[in-house]
Amino acid sequence: MTAPRFSLRGVRKSFGDHLVLDGIDLEINVGEVVTLIGPSGSGKSTLLRCLNLLEPIDDGEILLDGVDISVPGIDPNPVRRRVGMVFQSYNLFPHMSVLDNVTLAPVRVLGQEHSVARERAGVLLERFGLADKAASYPDRLSGGQQQRVAIVRALALEPEILLLDEITSSLDPELVGEVLDVVRELKATGMTLVLATHEMGFARETSDTVCVLDGGRIIERGAPERVFSQPDSARARQFLERVIRSGRL
Repeated sequence: MTAPRFSLRGVRKSFGDHLVLDGIDLEINVGEVVTLIGPSGSGKSTLLRCLNLLEPIDDGEILLDGVDISVPGIDPNPVRRRVGMVFQSYNLFPHMSVLDNVTLAPVRVLGQEHSVARERAGVLLERFGLADKAASYPDRLSGGQQQRVAIVRALALEPEILLLDEITSSLDPELVGEVLDVVRELKATGMTLVLATHEMGFARETSDTVCVLDGGRIIERGAPERVFSQPDSARARQFLERVIRSGRL
């Protein structure tokens, strides 16, 4: 049996006196799509940032392919080469073209030759319908296009795992679909994906496992069909009932 890609054991994280993650236990398998849902402030984004070592944990362990990557003093860069992350704010460099945004990290982090990085960037931009935007600057792109560029930029480092943090939250509703189509394609390739989202219909359709977070804890987890239709936790039922009443599912 293949070992989990990620294993989280008793992960705790506080900011000052505010406990944000309160004993998270979670396994994420190779090729699995795990979706984190829950009310704002429940710990979804912080959990993703801990997986990418953007935030150190206070207690517990995070294992990547069986190796503890949460030990103090570990070099985060080898981990981040394997674990890419896309944020809700696109974080593109406004003074650089799309092509330069995508090739910067492969050249500087992976040491790729410029010609190799540009060739791979061209393939990725073509794959995601952005080939004609290679010379454009971010302010000339729609929000959906900018977010797709941000995803392409993360993929240019050839990560094994991709973390997606509310990547549609800053988009107009009509642009959400084009970004979610990219995620569907990534799932079809077998990439391991962990995403935090408020797009409940998408979570139900795409996820292998859904985790409901509240107060820094996973209060419900399982296959989307069960979690969305028959959650065991009263708090999860309350949250999902509100989602349904708001028309988001």
